[in-house]
Amino acid sequence: MQIDGDALGDVIKRLRRAEGQIRGIIAMLEDGRDCADVVTQLAAVSKALDRAGFKIIATGLRQCVTAESDGKDPSIDVAQLEKLFLSLA
Repeated sequence: MQIDGDALGDVIKRLRRAEGQIRGIIAMLEDGRDCADVVTQLAAVSKALDRAGFKIIATGLRQCVTAESDGKDPSIDVAQLEKLFLSLA
């Protein structure tokens, strides 16, 4: 499955944001910050990673639908996409 340019840019942006959040969480832990603040940031980075994953899956679904409507074989089947989706849910 190839990710189109717009979706790829969005996914990379989300992953870089998550990367920054993880660095921030590590710094918070090293500084002895409050547990509730750390958990709040962990929840935010988890959501960012989920959104990146769902964006990739949504792109795959769109490619499957487009391929089928054009009479082509999709590069990934619906069962594989369902399995990927459930791995994030």
